[in-house]
Amino acid sequence: MTKQVILGAHFPGVNNHTVWSDPAAGSQIAFSSFAHLARTAEAGLFDFFFLAEGLRLREQRGKIHDLDVVGRPNTMTVLAAVAAVTGHLGLAGTIQATYNEPYEIARQFATLDHLSGGRAAWNVVTSPDAFTGENFRRGGYLERGGRYVRAAEFVQATRELWDSWDSDAIVADPARGEFLRPGARRGRFEYSTENFGISGNFTVPRSPQVHPVILQAGDSDGGREFAAHSADGIFTRHSTYDAGRAFYADVKSRLARYGRSPGSLKVLPGASFVLGDTPAEAEEHARHIRRQQVSPQTAILMLEQVWNTDLSSFDAEGPLPPFDPDPESPSIIQGRARMYDDPVAVARKWRALAEERHLSIRDLIIEVTGRQTFTGTPASVAAEINRSVQDDACDGFILVPHLIPAGLDEFAAKVVPLLQERGVFRSSYESGTTLRDRLGLGPARPAASWAAARREHADA
Repeated sequence: MTKQVILGAHFPGVNNHTVWSDPAAGSQIAFSSFAHLARTAEAGLFDFFFLAEGLRLREQRGKIHDLDVVGRPNTMTVLAAVAAVTGHLGLAGTIQATYNEPYEIARQFATLDHLSGGRAAWNVVTSPDAFTGENFRRGGYLERGGRYVRAAEFVQATRELWDSWDSDAIVADPARGEFLRPGARRGRFEYSTENFGISGNFTVPRSPQVHPVILQAGDSDGGREFAAHSADGIFTRHSTYDAGRAFYADVKSRLARYGRSPGSLKVLPGASFVLGDTPAEAEEHARHIRRQQVSPQTAILMLEQVWNTDLSSFDAEGPLPPFDPDPESPSIIQGRARMYDDPVAVARKWRALAEERHLSIRDLIIEVTGRQTFTGTPASVAAEINRSVQDDACDGFILVPHLIPAGLDEFAAKVVPLLQERGVFRSSYESGTTLRDRLGLGPARPAASWAAARREHADA
């Protein structure tokens, strides 16, 4: 059966992939930028708008990493504002399960789901990072191994809260307006686990989706298992065809142990793109973008993330350091997830590649970190996207433009119509549908069912 392509539009976060130095680049915090990208995505009939979150500015060598675009407004505030200027587009926000509380997050997403008519989605992320934790009361307390335990309990708690109202507790009467049905179950909850002991009355009645869509960002084994037992979708970095097929097969194979079907979890890699009228034009444009993304200063800082030492004395147009990293040294990077498990092996691999191809530091960093997922004509990009979805390398893509706010315009205008011609992407939004409906997830699974499936697996 032909699968339908899922498309999300990512408002880029704080990293070097966002080309802030381009004359066409706009503000990362002005509402006009969020509104432009969201409206473009809705005009292109995308499934959802995806907003990342950062809770502290990154530091390197004890200084703010100021080559990245800085500043990250509050996720929920932005999504609520975007809800007011769109009518169909899903609204996905990244919110930490480490430095928040279930009652507050459940209220926020239930409220957003009501305000948007059933378009809310929560991308659950975790952090064991004591640097980020310094901004919060329990700064740095969480051991790395406990982060997914807390996250699973956190998500289960929110689902218990969302289920705590009867579906018909609110009665609509044209003469009297809305009122509470006498005797209805109205928000009473009690939830006690290793990480939480909460009870009370939830203040928000059931929203259109009952449970907003739950996404999870993570490629580790723990992240994959969390997605299998607690999420509706997984945001992954495995965006190439071969890596995507392996990741897809692995994640989907984990679902049956929790009583789930393959279609109940959507695999959605992040993907970048560069378009051109000819393949050669697209490749030339991609080379230009890569050099914008990796300035000489950025190249040195990215190399430091492997070597974990001050390399500011090195010339970005010169050779790589002749010595290996010291993995035992304290990290010089704060506020960024660890990128390389074996920095010594990575350094030796990079040095061999640079020597073989006569690459400078900057050229090497461009080669190993700056590639676009899709580069070509609109027709070739549409074909590759469809191939990945039909061959089970993914269920769709979350597109990450390199420019804000207009970086998605060309894709929506040129690639989306070609996907529609293939019959793998909608030609209009269906009225009255929620984001869960649009993603093919079906009605929300009751919180008790999620909990029972996890218990059964743990006892097996």
